[in-house]
Amino acid sequence: MATTYAQNPGDPDVPYRNFWRERHLCTLTTLRPDGTPHVVPVAVTYDPAARLARVVANKSSAKVRHVRAAGAEGAPVAVCQVDGRRWATLEGRAHVRTEPERIAEAERRYAERYERAPRPNPSRVVIEIEVTRALGRG
Repeated sequence: MATTYAQNPGDPDVPYRNFWRERHLCTLTTLRPDGTPHVVPVAVTYDPAARLARVVANKSSAKVRHVRAAGAEGAPVAVCQVDGRRWATLEGRAHVRTEPERIAEAERRYAERYERAPRPNPSRVVIEIEVTRALGRG
């Protein structure tokens, strides 16, 4: 019998949820136009109740260009974090958001998780990931 590490993306178990509250550097994987993966370090916040993961980014970054290139349906992406034997991956569709209230919410959540406010950036946008799959063990 195969071991499964599936979590309910809207209601993960307590250790998994707590793992996403700890301060950890994460990775974001997007797809380039040729289909190859582009993996970069990012800070991620996860809101299970909304089934959203958020990444603050500069609007001119490659990750933002890759998400925008996917169009209205959004880009398939994954974010991941690892700490020893604990790991967590969130998968879903990403969209770039530019609304000031969405950016402010992402900045607030970033400050809460990473215990410092992000640097001011007038070119900031938010990559919002509609989480459809959660894997791992906290």
